[in-house]
Amino acid sequence: MFPPQPHLRLIGDLLEFCARETPKYHPISVSGYHIREAGSTAAQELAFTLADGFAYIELGKQRGIDVNVLAPQLSFFFDAHIDFFEEIAKFRAARRIWARWMRDRYGVTDKKAEMLKFHTQTAGVSLTAQQPYNNVVRTAIEALSAVLGGTQSLHTNALDEVLALPTEEAAEIALRTQQVIAHETGTANVIDPLGGSWFVESLTNRVEEAAEDYFRQIERLGGGKGILPGVLAGIEQGWFQQEIADAAFRDQLRIEKKRRIIVGVNEFESDERPLTTLRISPEVEREQRAVLQSLRAARDGAATEAALKRLGEAARTDENLIPLIVDAVRVDATEGEIVGALKDVFGEYREAPRF
Repeated sequence: MFPPQPHLRLIGDLLEFCARETPKYHPISVSGYHIREAGSTAAQELAFTLADGFAYIELGKQRGIDVNVLAPQLSFFFDAHIDFFEEIAKFRAARRIWARWMRDRYGVTDKKAEMLKFHTQTAGVSLTAQQPYNNVVRTAIEALSAVLGGTQSLHTNALDEVLALPTEEAAEIALRTQQVIAHETGTANVIDPLGGSWFVESLTNRVEEAAEDYFRQIERLGGGKGILPGVLAGIEQGWFQQEIADAAFRDQLRIEKKRRIIVGVNEFESDERPLTTLRISPEVEREQRAVLQSLRAARDGAATEAALKRLGEAARTDENLIPLIVDAVRVDATEGEIVGALKDVFGEYREAPRF
């Protein structure tokens, strides 16, 4: 939304505010899901997501935040893709890397700061419009890999999400998928049940080594001054975007050459059967617009404008912006208005297209 530097400033403000005012709140969910959905490999998703987390740790240290306080406040959000064992290895490697870096690189002394807390969502990009009922099977396998990999929470996609928002029936099947895994399979009763498997341990090592290689590349991008400057330089130079675009292109070639089979797409095709999808009435938008107009008519307009003006002025200084954003919300400034006030100062980011 804004250029990288202002975003980093906002994140630093948020981390500082929450460490001081709401220490039990998790201010940042470090997301790798969108990275994987854009076409990254498992190793790229792992490396880029954890690099973001390390960057936030370094940012917090710059702000004077105790890493033993900050690290437990960070949570992570990963994708569960369709390659069953690779995904389990990715989750296992993530936990190992985080614990090691927190202890050896950043010097945490609290065991809780070594623990990687993460949520997982099954892969939207693996869903197919062709033969959509196959998506129930895909989601179940992906969800199981997340459970075996140690996820703390889970979202299972619905079979029709490749076409529309899920119907109530499709959403219920997705929920029942989680409940069958949780209550019938026994897989959630054991910590790291595949630990010790020669194959899984070897694969975990390979994924971990690939991630560590990316960390070294990221540090070089920042002139060897740490992960934070490397992440910032990588975004500004389009390096992350290019790495993901190249991986997506290679995978598409494998699909087109049938070196990777997707059932119902490039093999085992069949005639399509119509699927009933959810349709949202245009009336919903009209109703929401009316709610917004009512809010603006009823609020103290002068107080809202004053809060937004104060926020814009502070954005030109080093003042922490979070209390001012809270003040603006309390006088009914909308999210769009708050963003607009910051855009007036920070400008708007436009990512260069990658080829």
